Amino acid sequence: MRICLVAEGSYPSVTGGVSSWIQSLITNMPEHEFIIYAIGANQEERGNFKYKLPPNVVHVHEVFLDAYQSEEANWGKNYRLTASEKVAIQNLLDNNNPNWDDIFSLFSGDKLDSVSNFLTSKDFLDCIKQVCEEYHTQIPFNEFFWTVRSMLLPLFLLMREEIPEADVYHSVSTGYAGVIASFGKWKYNKPLLLTEHGIYTREREEEIIKSDWVKGHFKNLWTEYFYKLSHCTYHFSDQVISLFNKNKEIQVEIGCAEEKITIIPNGINPSDFENLAPKVEEDQEFINIGAIVRIVPIKDIVTMLQSFAIVKQEVKNARFFIFGPTEEDPEYYEECVQLVESLGINDVIFTGAVNIKEYVGKMDLLVLSSISEGQPLAVLEGLASKKPFVCTDVGSCSELLYGRNDGIGNAGIIVPVMNYVQMAKAIVTISKDETLRNEMGMNGFERVSRFYSRDHFINSYKEIYQKVEGSYGRDWVSIKENR
Repeated sequence: MRICLVAEGSYPSVTGGVSSWIQSLITNMPEHEFIIYAIGANQEERGNFKYKLPPNVVHVHEVFLDAYQSEEANWGKNYRLTASEKVAIQNLLDNNNPNWDDIFSLFSGDKLDSVSNFLTSKDFLDCIKQVCEEYHTQIPFNEFFWTVRSMLLPLFLLMREEIPEADVYHSVSTGYAGVIASFGKWKYNKPLLLTEHGIYTREREEEIIKSDWVKGHFKNLWTEYFYKLSHCTYHFSDQVISLFNKNKEIQVEIGCAEEKITIIPNGINPSDFENLAPKVEEDQEFINIGAIVRIVPIKDIVTMLQSFAIVKQEVKNARFFIFGPTEEDPEYYEECVQLVESLGINDVIFTGAVNIKEYVGKMDLLVLSSISEGQPLAVLEGLASKKPFVCTDVGSCSELLYGRNDGIGNAGIIVPVMNYVQMAKAIVTISKDETLRNEMGMNGFERVSRFYSRDHFINSYKEIYQKVEGSYGRDWVSIKENR
């Protein structure tokens, strides 16, 4: 079977939980071939892979959202859009859901010569003008036009890219990746799977609310646009996989049909974390606190550092190791370095990207301060290493540390998002009690071993791939013909 995995801003050019998940999935299914459809931000990233690709990856198709810079526009062209095509474009921006069949048909044919020309065409101008006059009379048209153009440009560029043919399309998020996977299903009459690690729309909504680059009256427009992209993926998906029940409930609330959703948690092999190197003798006097994390805003390193400033007041021998790449967002990394200096805290070590197995055995406890998560592999790996955790209350972290009435004790402490005082209090509690640390570490190891095995994770996906590929054909064709 040939499977096209569609990933946005992750594998194989960015490290992290989703990328590690993809690498594990491919590596453990040598009987299948994989095509990677990788959506990146900047063309300068081309070919800069952070993972050694398994031999069953037969092709990597890279596309970049800044590709428009190489296109020149001829203003005022007339493409003679049909009435249904115009309505579909308008519905991306008004209060209605678009007909994605009309959009996919428009962008798969020969009618459009380039995205830049289309976005400066008379047809597009007429569509935008009508939406502005009907729904956004308080906004100057010039301002509305350029905002909408920047909003739709990445999506339209991606839909003009060639989509590799495969037996199954599998997107690891909604958003742009989900729409492209839906387009692949529409074009080749093949099944589509969606695995949603976090809730893409909620994450984009949080970013937009906090952003400075989106003005107040455009925040709702951007947010609703991303919800429409998710609705597209939910609609076209044959099966939607959620990692835990809380996310399933959110997916249903957003608009995914409940009968499509299956829960498959992430999985690891606890034996991979046996015989880890412990503290050396000269380090026994220290309390080592670690964070396995990318240095990016959504991981909220700032709160982590602020909490450590309080911890150092009570645990003088504490050291804080932050394990993870620093180059993904250089400005944010520099902000974190400056914060360490301004807080006057010693013993903060940014290690950069490392082999975590060489370090995690030397930690006394681990910390995760994310604003948003799905089911973080970093927590699963830390628990498999028998280390207690302090985590923010995001994604499935509460379920991982406290369980779901499984008879196993707590594996750490959950604290509110962005509350560095509560985080510091939890870290101090665990740091000062070696017996508690050991007990929580063993609880976490037992929970991961019992409920989050790699074998269950891989076998579940093997079954789903076979099921959707084997049952596909006449039913879907007839559905498409009747739509």
